[in-house]
Amino acid sequence: MAKGRKDDARSAAARVIDQVLAEGHSLAGTLAPALAGVPPAERGLTQELCYGTLRWAPRLEALAGKLLDKPLRARDSDVHALLLVGLYQLLYLSVPPHAAVSLTVEATARLKKEWARGLLNGVLRRLQREQETLLAAVDSSESAALAHPAWLLARLELDWPQHWRDIAAANNARPPMTLRVNRLRGSREQYLERLAQAGISATAAAHAPEAITLETPLPVERLPGFAAGDVSVQDAAAQLAAGLLQLAPGQRVLDACAAPGGKTGHILETCPQVELLALDSEAERLQRVTENLTRLKLTAELRAGDAGDPSVWWDGRPFDRILLDAPCSGSGVIRRHPDIKTLRRPEDIATLAGQQARLLRALWPLLAPGGILVYATCSIFAAENTGQVSAFLHDEAQAGELPINATWGQAAGAGRQILPGEYGMDGFYYAVLHKA
Repeated sequence: MAKGRKDDARSAAARVIDQVLAEGHSLAGTLAPALAGVPPAERGLTQELCYGTLRWAPRLEALAGKLLDKPLRARDSDVHALLLVGLYQLLYLSVPPHAAVSLTVEATARLKKEWARGLLNGVLRRLQREQETLLAAVDSSESAALAHPAWLLARLELDWPQHWRDIAAANNARPPMTLRVNRLRGSREQYLERLAQAGISATAAAHAPEAITLETPLPVERLPGFAAGDVSVQDAAAQLAAGLLQLAPGQRVLDACAAPGGKTGHILETCPQVELLALDSEAERLQRVTENLTRLKLTAELRAGDAGDPSVWWDGRPFDRILLDAPCSGSGVIRRHPDIKTLRRPEDIATLAGQQARLLRALWPLLAPGGILVYATCSIFAAENTGQVSAFLHDEAQAGELPINATWGQAAGAGRQILPGEYGMDGFYYAVLHKA
């Protein structure tokens, strides 16, 4: 794209989706720079097209296969992405069909692929004419109908035979925008009143005492006191971690995989008198932690280092509490990160489980006798959760489980599992381990 020339929403979305589908980049990493190249008035639509198209990509890809006489060349993967954007608009958005078609066709010029005008026009208009027949054919495949890769559906069915269809439906739903009220600066009830005065509809979320769910997502700039640190954006399930740590003044606490810092901030809001070390493997990611803590006017020691190799960063002083929010498949947060459907591979699960086991075993010696380690993932796969913790408890004589007495989630081995969408929350697993 020529310097200074801005994309429109559809061409920008096509570029982002192409980078995800064809090049394997993450949506989070590609969307922000793309939005900077779009006029402000079109940024909301650009984001909607990116998230929505990737959310329904398995179904849209199957439909594209029915509509095209032959697949597009690899060098025209951006045109293929633009086609998916057009299909998404016609099936899922309230954009007038004639506008969806004409503006999608026009976006070929921004991609410098004017030759594709006739192709896209013909394919999109054919969908309008034959939609019922085409969708019936596509949806004969469970993978297409539920908009999930076949391997992922099979894994969900294996681990959750009674719930896998509900999980797939929850993954395809738009997630709520949930806030965490900074208890150091006011109560949830007080902040609900501030929202009401600002004309923002919201309700107290279940199970997480500082959580508020907005009726309609909005830019954080519109939230009263956001810049001052009065409130943060964080799913209610993620807000449960701080309470499970059973924090008390004077404790030494390790947040072992801290970035981007949501749980770090919540720990300090819950008990600012702890001595907190926020660790992350990448120094650049710690910048996000710094930004979050600065906005909240809170402080912690930040250090870059591999949690699985304490010899390079640990000073030998034991921790009373450790939060291991372990790297995982993200299978519980697909509704927020729809590119997971495309980027995750079945072989990743065993690799991630190996990393989780390594981190657990490396951090356990750093925990003081009588201390607590909270193991958390945003996964719903047994191999990363119940299987992981069960194996650890079997191997570590000093490790014992502390039962989680809660009304959220369901008992799952030594911990509790929240499935996507339950109580409006993301899918999360927690286990609380005690050191004798």
